[in-house]
Amino acid sequence: MTIQLETEYGRIDISEETVAVIAGSAAMECYGLVGMASRKQFKDGIAELLGRENLARGVEVRHDNKRLAIHLYIIVSYGTKISEVAYNIQRKVKYVLNEVVGLEVAQVNVVVQGVRVSS
Repeated sequence: MTIQLETEYGRIDISEETVAVIAGSAAMECYGLVGMASRKQFKDGIAELLGRENLARGVEVRHDNKRLAIHLYIIVSYGTKISEVAYNIQRKVKYVLNEVVGLEVAQVNVVVQGVRVSS
């Protein structure tokens, strides 16, 4: 499914996959985030850490009645305040999608799938 933007020059279609990659890239710039986690449930009780090439797999985009909802599945670094990391990710993703892409984002939901101790 695509997201459509109407401009004075015509229509722009943006795939949900593209929005997911942009949202995942924006989130990865935030301090305290180790990486994106798979949207699927845990494997053997351990969240699967995704590489940079699979950012879209950790992001779910829902588009209903011109309302855009982003769900990010993340793994945070041990020793960081989880609520602050999540809040910073929400602000960054909403800003990037609003200002860079021109999409109106209704919600940015963050699901913390795990905590990793850096070595």
